[in-house]
Amino acid sequence: MKVEPKRKNLSHIVLLSIASASLALLFLLSSFAIAFDSTGDDLILVVQKQSAAWNRGDLSEFMSPYWNDERLTFSSSGKTQRGWKATFENYKKNYPDRATMGKLTFSELETQELGSEAMLMLGKWHLEREAPVGGNFSLVWKRIDGKWVIVHDHSSALRP
Repeated sequence: MKVEPKRKNLSHIVLLSIASASLALLFLLSSFAIAFDSTGDDLILVVQKQSAAWNRGDLSEFMSPYWNDERLTFSSSGKTQRGWKATFENYKKNYPDRATMGKLTFSELETQELGSEAMLMLGKWHLEREAPVGGNFSLVWKRIDGKWVIVHDHSSALRP
């Protein structure tokens, strides 16, 4: 009596196992891609909420996505400001009233993953006011304690 049928069954089981593992791996990898896509979309919603807060004159709410830490960095006009409080005070100094703040809009927003815990966002900003101004920005987002926060903002104004 030969035992060959058992080998054949064993090879079918091995092939089915490999196929199942491959499908599971593909599913897992596609899940990560979806997670990053939705994270980018979620972060775009956050900056849209920021512009709404700005347009209400609510600088505290506008600053809420920024990392409330002294290691936050904000680069603009050839200088880098350090710290959440210093950044907030700088906004209050440069935009003391609703007329100066104008109406803020963001456009051409795009995100790119920089790893599982960091994202880059690029876009354009525009302030509609008596003397309109706008430019480009890049934000570095980092997941800290399970929450996405802006750890670096680099904003530049276009020359009129």
